[in-house]
Parts: sequence; structure tokens; C-alpha cells
Amino acid sequence: MIQAFLQRLARWLDRPLFPWKKLVVGFSLAEFALENWLLFRQYRVLQRDTVPKALDKEIDRDTFDKSQSYGRAKAQFSFVSGLFNQLKSIAVLYFDVYPIVWGVAGTILARYAPARFSGEISQSLLFVYLFGLIDLIAGLPFSYYHSFVLEERFGFNKMTVKLWLTDMVKGQALAVAFGIPIGSAFLAIINKTGQSFFYYLWVFMLVVQISAMTIYPIFIVPMFNKLEPLKPGKLKESVEALASKLEFPLGELQVIDGSKRSAHSNAYFTGLPWIGKKKIVIYDTLLEKSTEKEVEAVLAHELGHWKMNHTSRLLFISQAHMFYIFALFSVFINNRSLYADFGFHRERPVMIGFLLFNEILSPTDSIIKLLLNMWTRSMEYEADAFAVKLGYAAELGASLIKLQIQNLSSMDADWFYSSFHHSHPILTERLKAMDWKGDKKVSAAKSADEEKPLKAADREL
Repeated sequence: MIQAFLQRLARWLDRPLFPWKKLVVGFSLAEFALENWLLFRQYRVLQRDTVPKALDKEIDRDTFDKSQSYGRAKAQFSFVSGLFNQLKSIAVLYFDVYPIVWGVAGTILARYAPARFSGEISQSLLFVYLFGLIDLIAGLPFSYYHSFVLEERFGFNKMTVKLWLTDMVKGQALAVAFGIPIGSAFLAIINKTGQSFFYYLWVFMLVVQISAMTIYPIFIVPMFNKLEPLKPGKLKESVEALASKLEFPLGELQVIDGSKRSAHSNAYFTGLPWIGKKKIVIYDTLLEKSTEKEVEAVLAHELGHWKMNHTSRLLFISQAHMFYIFALFSVFINNRSLYADFGFHRERPVMIGFLLFNEILSPTDSIIKLLLNMWTRSMEYEADAFAVKLGYAAELGASLIKLQIQNLSSMDADWFYSSFHHSHPILTERLKAMDWKGDKKVSAAKSADEEKPLKAADREL
């Protein structure tokens, strides 16, 4: 029934001389205009010179001013990089760069690759790699500026140029190592399963996603960061006791050297939603600046996500969204007028069709992002409430403020901008929901009655 409806829709949309390119460019410009209107709204908030009333007892003026300055710098960077990417995107569409790069990929394979590597799948994979390489090179100045100018100016960048380049090379190697087999299987499934390909493709990508959840923390993270067991001590005992109380299947407690690249702080847990042991990972920067009870409160919040099955629910929603995308793609996969309007008159490569389909789908992405943000914000409120019920209200409030100070996150936000761009409620909203009753300034450093901060890897906790 679904398949029959999709086939009728496909026939109806395949109209000769339909202006697909103008439609896609129009969507792109409308989305760009929306993004920058939202950014302008947020920039006006970032120009305010008074601490929000909800935080005036906790945040000092110097910290607020620095946070506002950091927010404005990021907004300016976002506008410039967004404008560059928008111009690049329009140029790619209007000057038929897709068929040019597709032809280059075919020429390279014909001249230099063995005969067994000829065919659409090999050409598609090389096309994606070449296009990604062009994007990488074009984005290098922005990547360098973000790390070594913007983040450096506000004291967050800890990377060297050598580490930046090494990460880039590792990223490319991983893209090739995983992209080739996954991309090959993706295209092979479509080629071999006919009009019902989206059912099989959905199952395949579900397997890929679950596999990635297993492989990423075990093999990928250690390629970029050093992970060490949390040293024996009071914090480890407290976290293990909390995990036991909540029946959380804790396998490992580890510290990650986030300070190797950035001064930003965080903590998270990994593992499959329903089975197996889980790993809790704490950033060394969080340990440096927070008391043991505050770290414990942050982890109580994270365990709240697990206890209320947020990870499983997010996985379910992502799979529903993926099925929707693949099913709708079946409507456009053989659309002759779509391919022709972008320079593909004699052939209809599946990979090209998927890229063009995503361009058409982009307006709905904004709506889905808005709805998803509304949902994830509700989850954050639930996790905060969970930690508060466990008795961590004061520590969680203090830790959220410290994280805000350490990360120089915006203290306030335009409600419309926040709805589109923030998966978490802003600090003032979270504190209000927690009924926070702070009455003194909160410092990013540990309080005087705590032990002197040491390097996380050397501490006995």
C-alpha cells in the first residue's frame, strides 16, 4: 500500500522541464535567510550589557561580559562562514559542478583503476570522496580560524597545528575506511532490491547505527583522545554507589583528556541502550573545576537520561526519521526531470539522486529540527528533575552555572533562535525549573574549602 502510493507520487512529480534547480536554490536561499534572521535576533540579545535577573546573584559582571563577547564572536564567525557556504552551494548548483566532478571521477577510474573497479558504485564512492575533499580544502581557512583565532582568543583552544592536521588526516582515513564498505552496501542494496529498496536500506542502516554505537567508544575515541580509569577515591566510590542504587550496568569509569584540545567541560555515558555494560566518561576539565559532589550531580543527570530511556527513545525517533527519508527518496530516485535539470541527461546515478533529493528535503529538516529540539529539551528537564529528586539540587545548580562559566555559554537567548538551535534549555530556564535558590557568586574554580586542583590524571579522587 505504501509502495503503491509512493510510485503514483513518483510518476506525478516526474514532469518534463519542471524547474527543479530554481526550486532547490529558492529553498536554499529561504533557509539561509531564516538562519540569519534568527542569528540577528540572537545577536541583539548578545549585545545586552546587564546580567539576566535570574543570574545576577550567581554570575559576576566580568564573566557575563566575556560570555557576551564570546557569543558575539561566534555569531560573527557563523555569519561569515554561513555566507561562504551559501555562495559555494549556489555555485555548485548553478554551474553544474555535480556532473563535472562525476565525470572527473569516471575519467580517473577509466585511466588508473583496474577494470573490476569500473561501474556506478566505484564511481559514486570516488565522486563522494572528491567532493568531500573539495569541501575540506575550501573549509580549511574557517577551521583554522575557529580553532587558532576565535577559540584561542577566549582561552579554549589547546590544540597545536600538528594535532589539528593529525586529526584531519585521521578523520579522512576513517571516512575512507568506513565510507567505502557502507557506501558500497548502500548502493548495492538499492540496485538489487528494486522499488522496495527502502525497507532493506532501513534495516541495513539500523545495523550500521547500532554497530557504530558499539565501535565508536571502543576504537574511534582512543584514536583521538587518551582514556584512563578514574583513580580510586571518594568520587569513584560515590559514583559506583549511585550506579548500583539506580541499577545502572556500570562497566567502566574513565577520564578523557578533553584538555588536549579544548578547555570546554562535559561528561557522558556510552553503550547500547538495552544490553551490555555501560561506560561513564568524565572530561578532565570537569574534574579540574568541579567539586566531587558537583561531578556526581552531573553524572546523576546523565544517569537520569538512562533511567528514563531517553537514549532508546531517541534511537526510535531517529529510525522513524530514517525510514521516512528512504521511503520518500524512492519517489525521486528515477525522476528524469530532476536529474536533467542538474546536468545529468544520459544517466541517473543513485548517489547523485540521493544528494539532490536531500537538497529538496532541506525545508522539512528545519521543521524536524525544531520539533526534535522541543523534545530533547523536555528530556533535559526530566533528567534535571531526576537528579534533584536524588538530592543533588544545590550541586546540580552550581555545576550548571560553573559549566556555563567555563564554557562561556550564552547566559540568555532569543526564544525563537533557541527553539531552532538549542537541544538543551538555556541556563536560566533550567535553574527556574529546578527552583534554584542561589544567593552567592559561583566561581569557575573550586571553592576554597576544596582540595587544590591538580591534573586529573594525577589526582587521587
